[in-house]
Amino acid sequence: ALAVPPAVDHFHWQTPTKMSSLLSRQPLMRGGAAGRPVAAKPALPLRLVKTNVVSPMKTPLLSMPKPAPFVPVKPVESKPSVVAQAAAGGGATPEPKKEGTFLGYSSLTWQKIIPLGLMFFCILFNYTILRDTKDVLVVTAPGSGAEIIPFLKTWVNLPMAIAFTVGYAKLANVVSTEALFYVCVIPFIIFFGCFAAIMYPMQEQLHPTEFCKDLLLTAGERFAGPIAILRNWTYCLFYVMAELWGSVVVSVCFWGFANQITTVEEAEGFYPLFGLGANVALIFSGQAVKYFSMVRANLPPGVDGWGVSLKGMMGMVVIGGILICGLYWALQRFVVPKLPGLRESKKKKKAKMSVGESFAFLAASPYIRDLATLVVAYGISINLVEVTWKSKLKSQFPNPNEYSAFMGNFSTATGIVTFSMMILAKQIFARFGWGVAALVTPSMLLVTGLIFFALVLGSDILAPTLAGWGLTPLYAAVLVGAAQNIFSKGSKYALFDPCKEMAYIPLDDEVKVKGKAAIDVICNPLGKSGGALIQQFMIIGFGSLAASTPYLGAILMVIVLMWIRAAASLNIQFTAAKAKADAERLNPSSDSGDSM
Repeated sequence: ALAVPPAVDHFHWQTPTKMSSLLSRQPLMRGGAAGRPVAAKPALPLRLVKTNVVSPMKTPLLSMPKPAPFVPVKPVESKPSVVAQAAAGGGATPEPKKEGTFLGYSSLTWQKIIPLGLMFFCILFNYTILRDTKDVLVVTAPGSGAEIIPFLKTWVNLPMAIAFTVGYAKLANVVSTEALFYVCVIPFIIFFGCFAAIMYPMQEQLHPTEFCKDLLLTAGERFAGPIAILRNWTYCLFYVMAELWGSVVVSVCFWGFANQITTVEEAEGFYPLFGLGANVALIFSGQAVKYFSMVRANLPPGVDGWGVSLKGMMGMVVIGGILICGLYWALQRFVVPKLPGLRESKKKKKAKMSVGESFAFLAASPYIRDLATLVVAYGISINLVEVTWKSKLKSQFPNPNEYSAFMGNFSTATGIVTFSMMILAKQIFARFGWGVAALVTPSMLLVTGLIFFALVLGSDILAPTLAGWGLTPLYAAVLVGAAQNIFSKGSKYALFDPCKEMAYIPLDDEVKVKGKAAIDVICNPLGKSGGALIQQFMIIGFGSLAASTPYLGAILMVIVLMWIRAAASLNIQFTAAKAKADAERLNPSSDSGDSM
């Protein structure tokens, strides 16, 4: 009784067929409706046979635990755990909780875009004031005129731009990105404040007026341009610093920083749009310039109107510069640390290239060459039309107050047109892509430029028709030239600049920094200087700017066609570089090289 007997009785149904072994495995009993055992009914004639089966169990019965009674338990439905989901998915980590979005963009994106838009507003506000002021200072200075601009851009602005680029490339290897931004921006703020407070009030002591008068009598009128630069050297220095503000602060510092913290997808959606708020700065700054022009006109005799207006306008420039640095500081402290991709890229240390190696590396890249062609072609094209237009503008408005008031209205109109074009820019990017957007500006400049040159050449023929409209040929040329500049610059701000900056995003970090410095700081003034050199050769060869006008129109057409060809080539390279950058972002374990 203490052990299992070596054999137990076993009953099974035996069939005369070969299915007996299978049927023996069928249950002998099944539960009825009331829980009572009910004999199963075999489908074939069966007979009950008693057999002995040897049990394999040899252990004592008392040593085995008594089985617990069966208690039916209702299954409880429960969601699988996160670990179980990860295990079921092949070991994939669970997706993190999605961040809240607004208008389809995450809060981190808005934390980047809003301060960048405010920075761009302040930078462009300052640039508009500086651009209008530098033209008035230089063009209306004693012994000067619009003819001084080609000499300034060629022999003063371009060398200073090259010197800055060399120094910038060296500093980029030594200091951090944040320190490099402050080193570039703060000297501009100090200079413009000192110009209004110190340099302009002391112009009589600083300008060698009598020496230059004697030098002009000795050298002759052929050297009037270079002598005028020496005679009004503080004005010319202001002109160059204002030009460099557009190249250094706008292109290198701001756009370089924006390209570092922005993806291509964000750029396509926001680069045209946050410029909308920035170009409101054109409207406000244009009206500010006009307001100070009216202040100068209403001052009593004996009061230096320019001194009063310069202090007011440069005060706004200094305040704008402080706001720019403050916004950049806030982005570096509160937004950049949240960008893991940027932190990882900072950890990757690459061999630093010298200045010569940097330029050789950039020159060997077709991508950078096409970008440089775009910038140089724009500079040449806009300069070929702009200098001729400003010479007409000075003839129409010889008084500095009237000249400055017209430039204020010009800047306001540029802001309104740019604002409207930026609304269309996002649709152009979304429907037609980067390639079509890059072709709008050269097409616009070519059409409006040819119309302007045609009006200048046919002024005598069109004089009776213009008189019927109440216009003189000179004033009509001023208005058409202004419209050409407004639409060309509007398309530049709305489409050309975003296209150019998007092209930097897929590139390597070092190429972004040094490539932008080489292109935006050197190629931008190089394009303007190239246009100035063309005009200087035309003036020397044909005797005057007016006589060379038809040839300038033909040169404009050739330059714009080269621009269009480079834009088409860059579109192919940009598409490939963007696809490569997207693949590397999706597969970060792969070794990423230069996306060029």
